[in-house]
Amino acid sequence: MSFRTKKSLGQHFLTDNTIIFKIIDAITAGKGDRIIEIGPGTGALTKWLLSGCDDVHAIEIDQRAVEVLKEKFDDLRVHQNDILKVNWKEVIDPDKKNIVVGNLPYYITSPILFDLLEHRRLFTEATLMMQKEVAERLVADPSSKQYGILSVQTQLFCTPELLFDVPAHSFSPPPKVTSSVIKLTFDKEPLSVSDEKIKEVVRTAFNQRRKKLSNSLKPVLGDYQPDGFNFDDRADHWSPETYAKLAEHLEQSDNLS
Repeated sequence: MSFRTKKSLGQHFLTDNTIIFKIIDAITAGKGDRIIEIGPGTGALTKWLLSGCDDVHAIEIDQRAVEVLKEKFDDLRVHQNDILKVNWKEVIDPDKKNIVVGNLPYYITSPILFDLLEHRRLFTEATLMMQKEVAERLVADPSSKQYGILSVQTQLFCTPELLFDVPAHSFSPPPKVTSSVIKLTFDKEPLSVSDEKIKEVVRTAFNQRRKKLSNSLKPVLGDYQPDGFNFDDRADHWSPETYAKLAEHLEQSDNLS
């Protein structure tokens, strides 16, 4: 059946088999693992996921695409839902490795990423396609132009690896930007500080990234400047580990007061 993509859903369906096979090769899933595909559309990638794995679930918001998927694949479990409203604990299998795969809509890429990072303990890895500009931010080094909130939180919560770029002509309809595929491996040991405190410190710092941290962090520090940190630096100069160290220090101080 013919399928007209919806601009309102940010639909750009992957049609390039070379790219599809590169994505499949990047996924380290066994036959019995659970793969959860975000936004499968009409199933160009899904077909190959099912050929290598017995337990594939798909999360798709578009009713028309859901009907196509159900018609095409008897062995696919389809969840019609908004990806930002999914209860991940209802989709994963706690007794298996749970692997996320997806071509993320550009307009909600960051919220999806933050949601996956928040629920990282449920997954072993995620192989995701997104706008190249966002992918570069995930792996950016301190002091670079791309380095920011997304870089710090991603690198603290998982190991990101930028795999390869995807040209616009690999999609129908072609987007106006280049995409990239990135792999997030959720292999980091639990931090000694809550996610909430890390987010508070990092977002406060980068809210005024051109100022010295002694000024930008005032909402969380007040006049207190603990030893061992250079508060004359700007936000993009600190490593993710330095942010985690400060957040841990502040959270311990909060608990003592």
